[in-house]
This record gives sequence, C-alpha cells and structure tokens, in this order.
Amino acid sequence: MLGAAAVAGTAAAAASSDGRRPIWSDQGDAPFNDGPEKPVYDRRRSKTKAKSGGDAGGEAGEIVKTVVFALLIAFVLRVLLFQPFTIPSASMEPNLYEGDYIVVTKWSYGYSRYSIPFAPPLFEGRILSQAPTRGDIVVFKLPRDNKTDYIKRLIGLPGDRIQMVANKLYINGQPVDDVVVSQSQIDDIFGPRPVTQVRETLPGGKVITIQDFGPGNELDDTPVYEVPAGHYFMMGDNRDNSIDSRVEESSGVGLVPAENLVGKAQIILFSWSPGASFWKPWTWFSNLRPSRFFTLLH
Repeated sequence: MLGAAAVAGTAAAAASSDGRRPIWSDQGDAPFNDGPEKPVYDRRRSKTKAKSGGDAGGEAGEIVKTVVFALLIAFVLRVLLFQPFTIPSASMEPNLYEGDYIVVTKWSYGYSRYSIPFAPPLFEGRILSQAPTRGDIVVFKLPRDNKTDYIKRLIGLPGDRIQMVANKLYINGQPVDDVVVSQSQIDDIFGPRPVTQVRETLPGGKVITIQDFGPGNELDDTPVYEVPAGHYFMMGDNRDNSIDSRVEESSGVGLVPAENLVGKAQIILFSWSPGASFWKPWTWFSNLRPSRFFTLLH
C-alpha cells in the first residue's frame, strides 16, 4: 500500500514539476484547458447569449427564405398553371353566377404575353399553343384595351360564319339544335320578366345550357359574322344580357385574337351571393352558396 501511494505521489510531483496537470476522466482522457478560467456561471451565461443571438438571426433568415420560396411558388403557379377569378356579372348565367369564385387552367391553350401579370412584351403570339374547343368557357383579355379580363363561351372558330336569326343561333348557315329545359320568371333591374333555359347542341356535339328572355331583344337578330384566321367568336350564356362578340370592338368585345386567350374555366371553388364583402366579415357565411362549391364547368 505504501509503495502504491509513493508511486502516485511521485507521478503527481513529476506532473507538477513539468507544468502539466494530471488528467482525470471517466470517459477516456480529455485535456483540460490551461488558459485562464472563468467561474462556471460566467461561462454558461456567455454561451447562452451567443447561442441566443445566433438563433434569432437564423430564425429570421429562415422566415425570409420561407416567404421568398412561397412567393416564387405562387408566382410559378399563377403564371404557368392556375389563376383564380371572381365572376362580376350575370352574363354567363345559368352556368356562372355573380360571386362565383372560379379557377382557370393556364396551360389549356398554351401561353402568350397575357398569361403573365402585367403582360410584358416578352414574345409575340403563343408558345406551346393548343387550339381551344368550341363550347369552352374561356377567360380572355378584352381586345379594345388588352387589360380587362372577360369570360364568355367560345362559339365561333376561325373560318366560321355566326349569326342570330329570330333569337336562334346559326353556325355556318345551319341552326343549332335546341330544346327548352325550363321556363320561369325572375325579378331584376327591368322588373319581372319571363326567362327560359334552353339546351343547345353545338357542332361537334358539345351540349350547353343557355338562358334567354324571349324574342325581340336587341341582339336576337344580327348580321353574319365571319371569323378570320387567328380569332374567335365569344358569346355569353345569358344571351339577352351579355355584351360579347355580337357587339363591335369599339363598344363591346368584337372578335378575340388567339393571343388574348388567358385560359379555360374549369371549376367553381366556392360562391357568395351578391352583398358579400371582404370588409364585412359577417357576410362571409350568411351569403355563402354551398350548393355551388366544387362545381365542374362544362
């Protein structure tokens, strides 16, 4: 026992004599820091401050990156894939009502400068172009200003001849087949009026439902419209309450250039009846029309 103690004492004395401290460790050898020591509580506080400062900066950076990435994703979705619109009028009844919130697919017809917010003049015409189909519900830029978004149904393709005769639609000299679906009466700004819903079968087989207030209205008889190459003829489903391609471009829509097409309306996400307002939260629920939620458009 004395021998072991003497050896330990001799080792400690030798370590002291050459300026080194003995190493004591339960988990393997780990050298001590020979520099000036601070109290334990002081070292801990310094580390905590440094760590807190670093975390705050890191969190702020992560938030900024998240916001930037979210904006980039939203921009890509908005430009290349989908765009939402709110229906502002009754011109597309009975299929779209004022207050419907719809989604339009941007890729359906390819892309033009009008597919991009603010329509920068990056290129002319359309890229990845796909021809629309007669009967599509289309969002387009109003030709007379190239800024205002309009939504109508595509009735006339390039080369077609379109005419209304005695409240009946003719395409290329042939009357469109139609069948009365229902008759009722509505009250609007013109007072009580009879209204008829008619199912039309367009050339190519597309079946649509339109709304009509009977003969004798302003756009029930028109000249023949010849649709030139690279243009389309648009009409509202609410035939007697729609400013569309039957009205010349200076005061209406006129013929729509292919470049002005924005996309195809696909679905009603949700809907509010007139009177709902973002600034009146109590109207968000009282004016909801749940029966129109997630309605596919035809």
